[in-house]
Amino acid sequence: MAIVSGVNIPDNKRVEISLRSIYGIGPYHAKDIVEKAGIVGNPRVRELDETDLTRIREIVDREKIVEGDLRREVDMNIRRLMDVGAYRGLRHRRGLPSRGQRTRTNARTKRGRRQTVAGRGQRSTTK
Repeated sequence: MAIVSGVNIPDNKRVEISLRSIYGIGPYHAKDIVEKAGIVGNPRVRELDETDLTRIREIVDREKIVEGDLRREVDMNIRRLMDVGAYRGLRHRRGLPSRGQRTRTNARTKRGRRQTVAGRGQRSTTK
């Protein structure tokens, strides 16, 4: 396996696709890296020689913020929002969606599994 920025990228996939396994590199950045490295035809990673891999490593290290640095930057941004007391920071602190999604029915991924609460559920029909 080829190692780029401390991550093993898959050998049996095309270069653009395998670069996406690095945190912080998506389709656009992967295509940009391949073009700057001068790789033609989008070959599989195992078909690349060592000079091509070295060029890819240099471009990623020099121009892109990836993996640990990017995770740290994102965490610091969230921590700053929480420290300032911004609404988005409060939503992060409470573990709720921070971009305006409804939470009455959806948001199960963010809120976790359902927990039954006593007294909630069906309304009483006595009049």
